[in-house]
Amino acid sequence: MLDDTTLREVFHFRVSMLGAISVMTVAFLLLVGILSALIVYTPIRNILPGYSASLRQQLIEESARVDSLQGSLSVQRQYLEDIKRMVAGELETDSVQSLDSLQRVERAQIVMTQSSEVTEAFLAQYEQKERDRLALFDNTAARTLRRLQRPVRGVIVSSANPDQRLYAVTVKTAKNEPVLATTRGTIVTIERMIDNTFAITLQHGSFVTVYRHVTQSFKAQGATVEAGESLGQMNGQTPLTIELWDAGQFVNPEEVIVW
Repeated sequence: MLDDTTLREVFHFRVSMLGAISVMTVAFLLLVGILSALIVYTPIRNILPGYSASLRQQLIEESARVDSLQGSLSVQRQYLEDIKRMVAGELETDSVQSLDSLQRVERAQIVMTQSSEVTEAFLAQYEQKERDRLALFDNTAARTLRRLQRPVRGVIVSSANPDQRLYAVTVKTAKNEPVLATTRGTIVTIERMIDNTFAITLQHGSFVTVYRHVTQSFKAQGATVEAGESLGQMNGQTPLTIELWDAGQFVNPEEVIVW
């Protein structure tokens, strides 16, 4: 390059084949590095094939976690409101709702023992109708013939024993093992347990399947699922317990499920 006034050489540079290739290589590597950083550290990766599935899975997990937290928050608010009313003398101690499911069951039993004669007569009539229905239909044979989808793959470490009031089958699973619906039905309840796992109740006709200690829940309460559809997954440490009930009657899962 020359100066216009003096026509003296200001500076010069020489272009060679090796130099041009080196410059193009460095520019290409910089471009690849910038694009890789944008894909890894920015939301742009969500529009690429393969990343949308993981985002959808994360959204489902977060939605289930928010639903569970909202339910727990509602229970806590109601409990605190009852405490305030009880302290102010506006509410009797016995009428405060308990957070313990066992206490709710005991309260229900007390109410049943204190029911009126009309209620007792209605219950006796209803029980008689149920006995007649059971006499006409052999439910034992029906349960034996009916086969349900295996809820999870694993090893049964504890069987049900109704004589000892043990109504669940305990299954040890591998890590990230999916929990499946035993048949087509509706999720009626999803509750967070004290060990930060979930208890999922699936109703399908007269049958009710109860999954306890599910590590992660993928579905929302009220959702309709098909047989074999994933409801959640296990962490491989906490075993899963399965209960089956048919019209309020205990059904041994090992008799109707092909493990």
